[in-house]
Amino acid sequence: MMKVTLKKRKVVIVGGGITGLTTAYYLQQKTKAHNLPIDIVLIEASLRLGGKIHTERKDGYIIERGPESFFDTGSSVRKLARDLNIEHEIVQNNNGRTFIAVGSKLHQIPSNILLGGSPKIFTFMTSNVLSLMGKFRAAGDLFLPKLPHEADEAISEFFSRRFGKELVENLVEPVLAGTFAGDVDHVSMQSMFPQFYQLENDYRSLLVGMKKTGKGIYALVDTPGEIHYESFVNGLESLIETLENSLTDVTILKGLKVNCIENNIDYSQSITLNDGTTIDADKVVMTTPFNVTKKIFPDSDIMQQVPEMNYATIATVTMAFKPGTTKKYEGALNFFVSRNSHFAITSCTWSHQKWDNITPDGHELIRVYIGRVGDESIVELSDNEIEKIVLQDLNRAVGLDAQPLFTTVARWKEAMPQYTIGHQLRMTSMKEQFYKEFPNVYLAGSSYEGISIPDCILQGRETAELLLAQLLEQKLAI
Repeated sequence: MMKVTLKKRKVVIVGGGITGLTTAYYLQQKTKAHNLPIDIVLIEASLRLGGKIHTERKDGYIIERGPESFFDTGSSVRKLARDLNIEHEIVQNNNGRTFIAVGSKLHQIPSNILLGGSPKIFTFMTSNVLSLMGKFRAAGDLFLPKLPHEADEAISEFFSRRFGKELVENLVEPVLAGTFAGDVDHVSMQSMFPQFYQLENDYRSLLVGMKKTGKGIYALVDTPGEIHYESFVNGLESLIETLENSLTDVTILKGLKVNCIENNIDYSQSITLNDGTTIDADKVVMTTPFNVTKKIFPDSDIMQQVPEMNYATIATVTMAFKPGTTKKYEGALNFFVSRNSHFAITSCTWSHQKWDNITPDGHELIRVYIGRVGDESIVELSDNEIEKIVLQDLNRAVGLDAQPLFTTVARWKEAMPQYTIGHQLRMTSMKEQFYKEFPNVYLAGSSYEGISIPDCILQGRETAELLLAQLLEQKLAI
């Protein structure tokens, strides 16, 4: 009987953010299940894993320096948490009020307009977010015909067509700028919110479609019913820490940067690191931002032809206060800032009211975003200057006149990719041609098919499944 010798293969994952970690975890688990001889190496340029997910825990406070929560509409985070045995640590936000800052005033808006559930159109139309003329124009959505969608368009163009410019300026733009730091005049509707196209196609009126399906303005809801922000009881980084501890069969290299990746004769990859060493890999998964990936593949004709991606530079500012400091807005969760406001901040969250157990002894925690596309200079100011600007804005917006117990400023340079018009078609075409040049390299992460934590986890899991299927098809045999 002939004995078949299995060749040990090496898979290198570049990037230790949530996409890379998820890919490594599921590849490790599936490799174990199939008893496959695969070496998995994960390379991260910084000295810590997790990318923008970074929780600071001190003196009883849980401070999110990066994202503070997620919408898990497809249950990709919950599935990963279940596989890691930490599903019981998932927590949901408390209910509360949401506001929009227009001019120098805050106006409450129905939270189900944002999060899903059946929007109460009467309540929305009687709010002070829009002028009387703005309300009449927004109500026009009930009567406008649907249009065929042969080409992509900007988010502002789509919502202006349905609801008018005032609603875009006073609701859509501030919510997106405060969440994704996005420029609605250039960000792709097809890539960010394709569900709204489906609503228009199925119901003609978006308001009618939102009422019947329960989809909110975020357009992230795939099933009826209101959804919630979610996190973990000890912060988002609990997920990163558990993932890292679970990668027992993965070699993790921190503090090493990939300078270049080239094809070998057999289409395996030669990976050159910044310390001068090289690694040969049978398969490579790239989870780094597109602009970084583009520099790593100088020999890719198609990647060099694609323009560099725009990214938003932002900062999160978290301030702790004594109990009772923000009584005026008790029960409030957050407010978003419109273009027509007089504030430098783009959004604010009363974190201690949104989440339980993130502050000690009833202390209060306020979290603010600053910076957006076209207004990144504020992020470059010193911590003291940023604190002063934020306190001035909070004083004008909500009457906060206390000094914080402490302030944490976290800057994220080129943090959020901007899916500009044509992004989906551009990335699909680029990937198709890139995979012909580098058939054993996979592209995944926030630059491609979704920037949220659930999107990145889904991409990581699907990449691991695809990679494993190809390795099994090749039978790993000499």
